[in-house]
Amino acid sequence: MSSTGPIETGTPSASASRPGRRIDVMMAWFALMGLFFVYAGDAPPSVNEAHYLAKAKNFWNPAWCQQDLFVTSGKAHWVFYWVFGWPTKWWSLSTTAWMGRIVGWGMLAAGLIRLCSALRLPAILAAVVAVIWVAGIEQGNLAGEWVVGGIEAKVPAFGLVLFGIAELLHRRWSRVWLLFGTAAAFHVLTGGWAVVAGAIAFVWLERVRRDRAHSQARFFTPALFAGGAISLLGLIPAVSMSWGASAAESTSAARVYTYFRLSHHLLPSAFHRDWYVRHSMLTLVTLGFLVGQRWLYRRDELASLPQRDAFTALTAFTIGAMLISICGLFIGMLPAVAPDLAAKLLRFYWCRLADVITPLALGCSVAKVLYVTHVPDAVSRLSFRRRPWGSLRVDARSVVFLASAAIFLSACGLAGWSTWRWMSGGVPISHSNSLLGLRRNADYAEQRQTMQDWINVCRFVRANTPEDAVLLTPRHQQSFKWYAERAEVVNWKDIPQDVVSLREWARRFVEIYPIELSTMRVTIRYDRLREFRRKYGVNWMVVDRRVVGPQLPLVQVYPNGNERNSTYAIYRLPSISTK
Repeated sequence: MSSTGPIETGTPSASASRPGRRIDVMMAWFALMGLFFVYAGDAPPSVNEAHYLAKAKNFWNPAWCQQDLFVTSGKAHWVFYWVFGWPTKWWSLSTTAWMGRIVGWGMLAAGLIRLCSALRLPAILAAVVAVIWVAGIEQGNLAGEWVVGGIEAKVPAFGLVLFGIAELLHRRWSRVWLLFGTAAAFHVLTGGWAVVAGAIAFVWLERVRRDRAHSQARFFTPALFAGGAISLLGLIPAVSMSWGASAAESTSAARVYTYFRLSHHLLPSAFHRDWYVRHSMLTLVTLGFLVGQRWLYRRDELASLPQRDAFTALTAFTIGAMLISICGLFIGMLPAVAPDLAAKLLRFYWCRLADVITPLALGCSVAKVLYVTHVPDAVSRLSFRRRPWGSLRVDARSVVFLASAAIFLSACGLAGWSTWRWMSGGVPISHSNSLLGLRRNADYAEQRQTMQDWINVCRFVRANTPEDAVLLTPRHQQSFKWYAERAEVVNWKDIPQDVVSLREWARRFVEIYPIELSTMRVTIRYDRLREFRRKYGVNWMVVDRRVVGPQLPLVQVYPNGNERNSTYAIYRLPSISTK
């Protein structure tokens, strides 16, 4: 029996039959790339770029920052480092970031266009889908998810997931499993959850609601196992993060990961109440469009049978993603009775796929309504004459059209407001005070000066320290290695993923930024500083003067003489006593 399911029949859309379709696709792709650039084209590093690309650089050059705990820890995203990290051998991290963004955004853009093609929509409507998608993710996420931004492992993974969903709409299951498996090779959780949602969609489409006129598709096919084999490139490195650790050590690391460092992504009880409200509204609106339009267009010759079947498949996949998220919310109740088990289970980002797929499905539904409702008046009048219920149908379609237009315009406004907000800040998001959690209301000039001061102090470190130097750095930063290319003892952002290094990170963090100082800054007790020098080989400490004050009882290394830096300073740690 065939493993690909039913073959589509019906008349292709008008856009698919035009001789210039290839030009339309290219124009749509460039339009999407322009949209992504306007929305997320900050100067590198963006969120997580300093995290991923620093590790990718060490992957290709193990001598780079070889004393740094994070970059030398276990490599969980081997395929990403291998594919996107090699430019660091010849170009700067910033150039590598732009190269990665172009590839990652290009995959997302191509995936959206392919998805629109599977839905029998013109390629240019991918821009409508994209606007609603990015705005919906940013404003309606439950667990802090995003897709269009800096380059990291999940960006190409989601690009492949989009291609996989497009094949799912055609019921080409062999291609679905291969694409989802490749996505899992880049990011095992992104691709893995897509496989689970795809399996749920398969059961619904091929078992529960199967069209008896078509042969039954097989689930266990060579392509499924081939996709699983490809996914091992991402699964084995991820699983290896706990190799060699005892059960108690693994549990301890999971608790640090889930309850301390990443609770805002993983722990449902840590999510803000308004996150639940906004995500619930997004979910209800999306389900309303997906379910309602099937009723609205079921007797409409303008919505072909293959198109309706494609939206049925999209609905099934979306509900699969939502069910995964609901399971995560139930697991989120476990910490009260089984905190260790909950910590282990909640590490898997249960809400990630729903955060991304829900607004994607809404964008596709709105694009379909805007496209199908825009028909020649003659066809509408012909429909009136032939069907006495036509006026009721047209009234309903008018309401849905207005609602769709309102959603699209609102998404444009939200995406535009978000873009303007970050642009008016004057700095990349990784330097934004609102992200770093210090002086959130600083104006444009202050944030620009703070960023320039940070770059200057990092350049001084790079020019005046050996390549194997290790420094203590401020709590509120995430890009020291990006600019200074020197190792740090520890920082908040760069949390390792292997058990041994993760536990060491937690120990170092509370040691360097002690709880008695609200984990805000490094202590200036001489005995502790001498201990840090002895234990970690640290000679210098970079401090944020906004936190520690203008002067410390230590020898100041920078700024001196004609050097100016109103935000950051470098001090030499006290010498180790020889007595």
